[in-house]
Amino acid sequence: MLPNIKVKNLISKHEELEKELSSGEVDKKSFAEKSKEYAELNEIINEAKEYIQFENNKNELDKIINDTQSEKDIKDLAELELKDLLKKNINNENKIKLFLLPKDEADTKNAIIEIRAGTGGLEASLFASDLFKMYEKVSHKKKWLMEVINISKSDAGGLKEVIATIKGKNIYSSLKYESGVHRVQRVPDTETQGRVHTSAATVAVLPEAEEVDVKIEDKDLRIDVFRSSGPGGQSVNTTDSAVRITHLPTGIVVSQQDEKSQIRNKEKGLKILRSRIYEQERKKRDSERSKERKSKIGTGDRSERIRTYNFPQGRVTDHRINLTLHKLEEFMQGEIFDEMIENLSIQAQQEELRNLI
Repeated sequence: MLPNIKVKNLISKHEELEKELSSGEVDKKSFAEKSKEYAELNEIINEAKEYIQFENNKNELDKIINDTQSEKDIKDLAELELKDLLKKNINNENKIKLFLLPKDEADTKNAIIEIRAGTGGLEASLFASDLFKMYEKVSHKKKWLMEVINISKSDAGGLKEVIATIKGKNIYSSLKYESGVHRVQRVPDTETQGRVHTSAATVAVLPEAEEVDVKIEDKDLRIDVFRSSGPGGQSVNTTDSAVRITHLPTGIVVSQQDEKSQIRNKEKGLKILRSRIYEQERKKRDSERSKERKSKIGTGDRSERIRTYNFPQGRVTDHRINLTLHKLEEFMQGEIFDEMIENLSIQAQQEELRNLI
């Protein structure tokens, strides 16, 4: 049961904002912020008012139902109304609870996705490539814009590492549960005896930070330049176009060599660096805010094994919610990606709701 005081506070805040905005005495800067807050409350205000009125309405119907002098038709009608009222109250309560959940400021941002081959040698780099292709297909189906920032290929056509930006609506909220270790079990093409090998790749999804989110001072940076190198270490550029940026206060290091221009490499490197600093600050803040709570979902821990792709059995299993989909091929084609994300989102919301009251 949701405490009435929390709901009454929403109604009071809505009335307060309505009065302020109609007074004409709010400055321009505050007006935009208050208008946004008022619009958000508007989405839930009717449910909040109905929730507060629920007990009074229920008591009135109970009186009719329990009144021995009431006619049968009226009693039957009251019972039907009570049934609808109870159902609507549950729906209203759930909507209000979801509204009261702490908002993740990063949910509406674009994302930077980093995929790296892990344990498993050649097979790991091939799996990293498969994962990248999967996210490419998901992006294409959803009409998101994916742009590669940095890519390091292996000799066999796999990927040692790839970093890309994905732009669109609410990208980070759609992809944030992908961070962690993705494990694959399959028979490699080079395996002559049909044995199943296990390898892994790590995925990190960061909200794309803008300059207003993270201010980076020039004095806090050490920038080194060097020559770009390709697979096997051979030089692919005759000029020092590659850039290594070290953020001295945090120790975060970003290397960028995808472009022939040193300036472009620096720009891309700073974009990655800004997002990594932003994510580090968010994690620190979230950790301090919720030391008492341990969620199985959305921790973003890159060392956490989150999912297994078993090709011989044609299944993909997410270990955080114990969900197995026996549609691995469709999943790798981006066809049923939403089904996995929706289940993860629902579970994460349920965990947050339990911590709300």
